[in-house]
Amino acid sequence: MNTLERLAATVAARKGADPESSWTAKLFAKGPEKCAEKFGEEAIEAIIEAVRGDRDKLAYEAADVLYHLLVMLAARDVTLDQVLAELERREGQSGIAEKASRG
Repeated sequence: MNTLERLAATVAARKGADPESSWTAKLFAKGPEKCAEKFGEEAIEAIIEAVRGDRDKLAYEAADVLYHLLVMLAARDVTLDQVLAELERREGQSGIAEKASRG
């Protein structure tokens, strides 16, 4: 199991935890919309660091993005395995062709 898979498992395990004992549980308690909002905020912070060009800060913010993405997905009962399966389905397919297939 890699780091991202372990993180996804930890996030899933926190879904029913006491919001006073876990930041992740606190996010879940606020609902899927708040989880999505937090993901968006973190994505913007990563974009800012990408524009600024600070690689260390970008890596830090990218880690926040991945964590909050997993929380947002779990809040809507979407697993990392489902996302990885979709990526696998697209593997080897041109991005242009994949976009065109969406109609």
